[in-house]
Amino acid sequence: MPDPVARDAAEEESAFSHPPVEPDASLPYGDHPDQLVDFYAPRGGHASVPLVVLLHGGAWRAPYDRRHVTPFADFLARRGLAVANVEYRRGREIPGQRGSGPVAGRWPDTFDDVAAALDALPELAAKALPRADPRRTVVTGHSAGGHLALWAAARHVLPAGSPWRLPAPPALRGVVALAPIADFATAAGLDVCGGAVGQLLGPEEEYEARAAHTDPALLLPTGIATVVVQGRSDIVVPQAVSEAFVDAAARAGETVGWTLLEEVGHFPLIDPAADACAVVAEEIAQLAW
Repeated sequence: MPDPVARDAAEEESAFSHPPVEPDASLPYGDHPDQLVDFYAPRGGHASVPLVVLLHGGAWRAPYDRRHVTPFADFLARRGLAVANVEYRRGREIPGQRGSGPVAGRWPDTFDDVAAALDALPELAAKALPRADPRRTVVTGHSAGGHLALWAAARHVLPAGSPWRLPAPPALRGVVALAPIADFATAAGLDVCGGAVGQLLGPEEEYEARAAHTDPALLLPTGIATVVVQGRSDIVVPQAVSEAFVDAAARAGETVGWTLLEEVGHFPLIDPAADACAVVAEEIAQLAW
């Protein structure tokens, strides 16, 4: 049996080995430099195509931006999909007090940005990708971006008074979450990404109240078609995290699609050189078309 750590390192190296792919267009959705969306035009002859909104991972931390998923965005565009690769504000580069690495996320900026980007996308996409059909929008995201994708699809069930709450379900065909940090209690218990969930939500006294507005496992049911894709060999965001979300959905009376890939870790889901990436593209296409 391969060493899990060595396998994860090799998979990460492969996923990050592809050169960044420049977008066909970039448009801001706010004034901050991170409030930007890169657009990838679909390759193919269809006059109207679905729009895939892509939210990158990286534990909500500053060193990881949208550039590392540009090969994946290009991979989807080459399969005939219009792609919007969203940047958002993440944790700062400087470690927090008594910390050893960049902080995960900014409160409330990370959520402000994702909400603002999704709200602006129909208008932005009409300018940048006239072939994109906003009525066929699928949101996808990897790891921390998978969390944000699930959250974006759940804004209509946020607690009353939430600044991000929508009055009605978002106009989405569905969400495909890739190895998402989808259940905060399980992720925190497993210390996923070095305590990233706790850093995202801030001070301990704020944790419970903030989780009620941001933890996908607490925002169920949504009524939005949802698929989770997970590698069984993932040691970055282990299977238990996604499984806890799927179980929570079932208890809430909602069925979530659950695609568990054997002999697959965390990074092949966004690696165009990996077979798992083709599976992901097919799951997205199934909802989008």
